Amino acid sequence: MLKKGTKLYSIITGACPKCHGESMYVNKNPYVLSEALTMHETCSCCGTKYKIEPSFFYGAMYVSYAVGIAFAVAAFVISFYFLNASINIVFASIIGTLIVFMPIILRLSRNIWINMFMGYDKSLDKK
Repeated sequence: MLKKGTKLYSIITGACPKCHGESMYVNKNPYVLSEALTMHETCSCCGTKYKIEPSFFYGAMYVSYAVGIAFAVAAFVISFYFLNASINIVFASIIGTLIVFMPIILRLSRNIWINMFMGYDKSLDKK
């Protein structure tokens, strides 16, 4: 399922969307908040420029909204239906989930956004 050469691989791992050779991010840990969105300019393996145009990743805000809603719905379902929590606890769990997972949501959004415009190039695969 999470196989190199698929968009899902690039989205989940944050790998270069063209060659999947390296991480797009300077620091792979999204919880180092000072470097959470710091990206390399280009891929060292294939030379792909990540920032296609100025302000390219502003479009990831729209994706971030959808991903955030998905996390919030998951928190609601788990806390309300599985844990039978009160509405106040459910609200707190949604807020807590969004705060705790914000760095992951931001990176996933960027990964999804760039993968909408770039695809894996098999000819760049180094075996």
